[in-house]
Amino acid sequence: MTILASADIRLNYNEVVKKCKESGEPIYLTKNGQGELVVMDIESFEKREQELRAQQMVLESYAARLSGSKDYSLEESKSMMENMLKGDKQ
Repeated sequence: MTILASADIRLNYNEVVKKCKESGEPIYLTKNGQGELVVMDIESFEKREQELRAQQMVLESYAARLSGSKDYSLEESKSMMENMLKGDKQ
């Protein structure tokens, strides 16, 4: 985890961007010693969002199965996941 003072983003913007891209992790910015903001590069953010959407779909599917919804074959599940990862909407 990287923690920087909020002044670093003003004074060393390019260095903060470089750290974000190299680590792929969020950087926590503080003001007066207290957490204030989190920044990360867009590519890492979008990847994280995609992973969260996939996890949400798995949880929704599991909940639906527990409530008696239709089961899907391995091939059907794989196809749905591939489409979701490509960004296709179903």
